[in-house]
Amino acid sequence: MQKISIDALAKQQLEAAVTSTSGRAADTVFGGHEKVLRQTVIAMKAGVQHSEHLNPGEATLFVLHGCIRLVVEDASWQGKPGDLLIVPDGLYSVEAEEDSAFLFTVGKTDGGTGAYEGS
Repeated sequence: MQKISIDALAKQQLEAAVTSTSGRAADTVFGGHEKVLRQTVIAMKAGVQHSEHLNPGEATLFVLHGCIRLVVEDASWQGKPGDLLIVPDGLYSVEAEEDSAFLFTVGKTDGGTGAYEGS
């Protein structure tokens, strides 16, 4: 059994994102390429947009800190702490309206690599 503080990890990744030249930081806490389920804590500095990616399977974004916007084609949804956004099939992007952190969970259904690995 392994226990991880998602809140502490989110704060750590937020600090890293704010000082990063890319304005983002991520740490996969469970899963990886060899697993079906992957959970990654992702942090983004205010104003940063993660470019459009294809949904790698069934995916959700659980907002931990700040405010993000999930964008799919002509629609968008705002997420604040405690909100769970379900990523629709197809292309999507994520924008940070404030310094933000979220838990990205994906169950790969098509052998996808996941949108945030190595970002």
